[in-house]
Order: sequence, then structure tokens, then C-alpha cells
Amino acid sequence: MSLTIPTNLSKPLLKPKLSSPLALKPKPSSSILCSAFPNQNQSQNPSSSLQAFSAALALSSILLSAPLPAVADISGLTPCKESKQFAKREKQQIKKLESALKNYAPDSAPALAIKATIEKTKRRFAFYGKQGLLCGADGLPHLIVSGDQRHWGEFITPGFLFLYIAGWIGWVGRSYLIAIRNEKKPTQKEIIIDVPLATSLVFRGFSWPVAAYRELVNGELIAKDV
Repeated sequence: MSLTIPTNLSKPLLKPKLSSPLALKPKPSSSILCSAFPNQNQSQNPSSSLQAFSAALALSSILLSAPLPAVADISGLTPCKESKQFAKREKQQIKKLESALKNYAPDSAPALAIKATIEKTKRRFAFYGKQGLLCGADGLPHLIVSGDQRHWGEFITPGFLFLYIAGWIGWVGRSYLIAIRNEKKPTQKEIIIDVPLATSLVFRGFSWPVAAYRELVNGELIAKDV
């Protein structure tokens, strides 16, 4: 193996000519200032953070609950729209309702109620098929709770929404009790709800995760005498 070193590496580098008037003039430099504080001239909207949080929550729920193509990736389960047992169950339920429909006059109230139930049954089975749910050998949809991203819309997303709504209700109730505890008759306001106060707390409660974290950091979330 031989190594060849080029001879032009030994030549001195050419020095730039400084006699040109352009070379002496420094180029204007542009700078970008990044600041975490908003401009004082801009008007601050107190509800901007709440609107941003609500928009992010709505967007995430839409994206996570969007149905994905059903794939039989779980052992023993098949997509409901391809399951013969699932289609058989739909036919059995509709046939049972249609047989009960024959016992009533066409325009009677029970007949109209049964017809409405038949339409709801058809829409329900069609919805299960379009959502990409997986059915077992019994023909019933099965919810996948293993954390698979393709099945988040079945359990993870509804679970987070349930926790958010439950926490929102609890936070509003807690805020209401804290707001009236210094009143002369706080028990009376628990029996007869102060509607204006409760309404204002309901709208403020949408950002309860941020408020709960702030109180946890400040040591105000838990009573000190407990």
C-alpha cells in the first residue's frame, strides 16, 4: 500500500488583497433576538391561554380518535366488518325486531318505536365496522387496552377524556366551596347555589390541570392542617 501526498499542500495559502475598498467595509450583520417575555406594546388577552389549551385538547381528541384501518393483529380477533359472526348477530337482532313489528299496526306508536330501533341497530353495527373494531369468535367487538396506538380511540382517548371531565367537575366544586367558605352562611350557599359565582368558576375550570399543578407547586393544593 502506498500513500501519495500532493505537493500543492506545501504552497502557502493566498492572502486576500486588502487594497480593495470593499474589503475594508464591514458587512452589516443582522441579529435575531429571542425573548421569553411578550412585547409590552402587544395587548395581552387573558383568555388566550385557555383558548389555546381548549383548542389543543380538541385537536388531540380528534386526531387520536380517528379510525385507522382494521387489521387482525390480535390473535383470535378479526375486523368486525369481515366477521361472519358479527354479521350474523346483526341479522338476528334485526330479524327479531321485524318479527315483533308484525304484531302491531303499521302506523301505531309501538310499530314506529320498533322501526326506529331497527334503524338504530343498523347504524350501530355499521359504525362498529367503520371504526375498525376487532371482533372475536362470538361476534362481539373487543376493546384493545394494551396501549397499541392503532387502538387508542377505543380506550385510551375516551379514558383521558373521562378523567379530564371528571377532574373538571371536581375542580369546579372544590373552587366553589373555597369561594364561599368565608361567607356568613356558607352552608346556605351550598343548599342554594350562587349561580353567577358557579358560572364563572365553571368556565375557569376548563384549565384545571394547569391550576392544579400551580397549586401543587405553591403548596396550596392540600390543606396544611390535614
